[in-house]
Amino acid sequence: MTVKIVTDSSNTMEHEVARELGITIVPLTTMVDGVVYSDLDLKEGQFLELMRNSKALPKTSQPPVGLFAEVFSDLASDGSQIIAIHLSHALSGTIEAARQGATLSGADVTIIDSGYTDQATKFQVLEAARLAKDGASKEEILAAIEEIKQNTELYIGVSTLENLVKGGRISRVTGLLSSLLNIRIVMTMKDHQLEPVAKGRGNKTFKKWLDEFVTNLDRRKPLEIGISYAGSSTYAYEMKERLQPYVSTPISVLETSSIIQTHTGEDAWAILVRYE
Repeated sequence: MTVKIVTDSSNTMEHEVARELGITIVPLTTMVDGVVYSDLDLKEGQFLELMRNSKALPKTSQPPVGLFAEVFSDLASDGSQIIAIHLSHALSGTIEAARQGATLSGADVTIIDSGYTDQATKFQVLEAARLAKDGASKEEILAAIEEIKQNTELYIGVSTLENLVKGGRISRVTGLLSSLLNIRIVMTMKDHQLEPVAKGRGNKTFKKWLDEFVTNLDRRKPLEIGISYAGSSTYAYEMKERLQPYVSTPISVLETSSIIQTHTGEDAWAILVRYE
């Protein structure tokens, strides 16, 4: 039986790759100054400009339950099974909307919480889509997704905690300290929670953490790496230059989605790693 793969637009990936592999992307939306924008319609750098000029923090919204129901129903009309892989429930209500949509659709849908977001979710989605294209069963695909999830790491560096504070993701006290002391923070995502792993003043914090990260890569076996950014891509490409020798596949450097940018603010970056 054919298996079709669905994900959401917080999953930062090349749209041409999604088309080639038949992946359906359901868009999240952001509202900036009363205007609603679909994640999939925004051009490179457009959302950041909107956010810079906005009077308030943009509001993010998960896809409506009815949209998920419609997507699942359409995809299953030929009898296909569906695997839908979405960003962590700790970051958005998207996965719950997908579950409700699946119930309404009456289709054979398996909903997967990726445990991550951005290109860390992409690792799971692309492998699932490749396996589906090769005719793998739903059970084989689900087993592969779980293995990838267990061997993935997500690191995110933020230059300001202002958006995370406004969005309720961290306390105002921490945010105040950050703005006063020019603090940079590197966090990792474990068990659906962001945990600080490094902090300090200025961009040397990021560079020191990257040095340590590269040293640790010598002792591990990364299969693929992704780098995402919000704002300038300069540091993202510096990181790519350092990290490319450790993987045989080209590192994707991509602007992250408007949903993620809303929470991280400008001049943020993420390194996503899948290990053997």
